[in-house]
Amino acid sequence: MDRSSQIIKTSWIGIIANVLLAAFKAAVGLLASSVAIIMDAVNNLSDALSSVITIIGTKLSQRPADRNHPFGFGRIEYFSAIIIAVIVLTAGVTSLIESVKKIFNPTEPTYTTTTLIVIVVAIVVKLVLGRYVKRQGEKLSSDALIASGSDALFDAIITLATLISAGVMLLWGVSLDGILGSLISLVIIKAGIEMLASPVNELLGAKVSPELVSQIKREVADFDGVRGVFDIIIHNYGPDVQIGSLHISVLDTMDAHQIHGLTRRISEEVFARHGIIMTVGIYAVATGDNRRAQLQHTVIQALAAHEHIEQVHGFYYFEEERRVSVDIVPDLTIHDDNAFIAELIAEVQPLIPDDHLTIVVDHNYSD
Repeated sequence: MDRSSQIIKTSWIGIIANVLLAAFKAAVGLLASSVAIIMDAVNNLSDALSSVITIIGTKLSQRPADRNHPFGFGRIEYFSAIIIAVIVLTAGVTSLIESVKKIFNPTEPTYTTTTLIVIVVAIVVKLVLGRYVKRQGEKLSSDALIASGSDALFDAIITLATLISAGVMLLWGVSLDGILGSLISLVIIKAGIEMLASPVNELLGAKVSPELVSQIKREVADFDGVRGVFDIIIHNYGPDVQIGSLHISVLDTMDAHQIHGLTRRISEEVFARHGIIMTVGIYAVATGDNRRAQLQHTVIQALAAHEHIEQVHGFYYFEEERRVSVDIVPDLTIHDDNAFIAELIAEVQPLIPDDHLTIVVDHNYSD
């Protein structure tokens, strides 16, 4: 079963569990003539909404790529997670408002044996359901399932807190309903914000994990002929589609056929291991005893010694123009790229007086 099918299956389990719980509450409510229990049953039906949203989002994200969306519709999953996170946030804010009201106007709970049984069953079902859905979400890297599972867990926690506060009120006459409700509501609001942050960051282009980048660097560096790996950039178009690019440095003695074979093998390997469609660019490392190699050694050595430069690569010598071009990656203390380039050129240009120096600032988008 593929990832999307597992997400849909888990969501259906959430819907069925909520519907069955709602039916149980409705039946008990009708037998006990309790409007409150019947209304709680209706609330359980609304809880199934997050699972419905997850299914719809997953189905839509499976649509094939078209001319206007060449990378597919995988990012729709993030919108599903955002909607569910907003539902959780709304529930947290609503609960906070009602809890604060109870602090100033406490009411004595009136629980019967029937309602206590319903509450206990609801807590158990919601805890089991929430843990299962959230665990599946983490396993399948689905923000929507994680948010849906968290929603169910918070329902159980709120209900449990209500039950505890009712017991304290009945035993000792102390009302904790509003205080406990307020504290839990704040926790829910915090969690809702965190749930919202994950899919929003993905839509904004969050940095991929440093562990993945390090792993790709190691794997690519192991290929024969690769002298360095630079400029790894990975774009996320949904949990199943990632597009990336990187540069490798190779000796300038390699011919086009060898380079073509090397870059093709790297692209195939990265896709096979990580599912990333990777474009591989080339930097040529000058070899031999010639002017190009001498300039490369002089410029790279001078720039690499600078305290605010983390990386130097991409050296190229335009012989007809007598121009040297090189890329640098500055550290985070550098905020004015143009001023930094001017400073570096002033330092390095005197070392190569017969040639013009061009410095390009690269930024570290992955490490």
